Amino acid sequence: MPELPDVEGFRRVLAEHTGEPITSVSVLDTGVLRGVTARRLGTALRGHRFEEPHRHGKWLLAPAGGPVLLLHFGMTGSLSWHAADEPRHRHDRVIWHLGEGELRYRDMRKLQGVHLAGSNEQAERTLEGLGPDALEITRADLTDLLSHRRGRLKPALTDQSIIAGLGNLLADEICWRARINPLRTAGDLDAAEVTALHRAMRRVLRDSIKAERVPPRDTWLTGARDVPEGPCPRCGTPLSSRRVSGRRTVWCPHCQPER
Repeated sequence: MPELPDVEGFRRVLAEHTGEPITSVSVLDTGVLRGVTARRLGTALRGHRFEEPHRHGKWLLAPAGGPVLLLHFGMTGSLSWHAADEPRHRHDRVIWHLGEGELRYRDMRKLQGVHLAGSNEQAERTLEGLGPDALEITRADLTDLLSHRRGRLKPALTDQSIIAGLGNLLADEICWRARINPLRTAGDLDAAEVTALHRAMRRVLRDSIKAERVPPRDTWLTGARDVPEGPCPRCGTPLSSRRVSGRRTVWCPHCQPER
C-alpha cells in the first residue's frame, strides 16, 4: 500500500515534468474517477501546465493554472513517466499526455482514485478532514495528538484524521524502532516514550523517503515481518503478530514488551 514515502516519490516524478503543456487526457477506466467525468477532466486540464506539486499525507496535489488535480493511490496505485510509444500496462487507468511523454496513473484495485478541484481553496476543502502531515509533526504536536487517546497506539498512528501519511508498514516500523508495543494505549505514553516515538518517526520517514518506499532491509522490521516465525532483526526473538483494527500488526515481544 503506498504510504507517505511512496507518494513523495510520485510527487518527484510529477515535479520533473512541470511546465510541459498537457496536450490531452486519456481515461482508460472511469472506475478511478471520483466526482469528475472523463470529459470534464480532459477539458479542465487540456492546454494547462502542471505547476509544482505538493503532498499532504497520502494525497498528491498538482495545481494546473487554476484547476487542481488530486490523486490518492489507495492500496495499489502509482504514478510513473513513460515514453509515448511504450506499451501500456493493463492497469493503466488515466494518462496525461505531455510534450515529451506521458504520466500514467496505474492502479489494480481501484480503491481510491483521481479527483479534480476547481481551485486551491476547493482542493483544501477536500483534505480538511486530514490531520497534520507526519513529516511536519513536532514532538510537542505528537504529545498533543496522542495525550487524550484512549485507544491503542497503532490505530492512532494510522488514523489519517490524526496523523496524515502513516500506513501499516510505517506504523509498525516506527513502534519497533522506538521499542514501544503497538498495543499500548496511546494516551498512556510518558514524555520519554513520546520523544522516542517522534525520533523514530523522523528517522524512518527520512530513510524511507530516500528509498521512495518503506524498504524491506534486513536490519528493519519490514524486512522480517513477512518471514514465517521471522526473528526480530535486533534481538532474534520470534516476532509476534495479530490483527488490530483490521490490520496485521507485527512487533517484538522482547524489545516491545506490554505493560
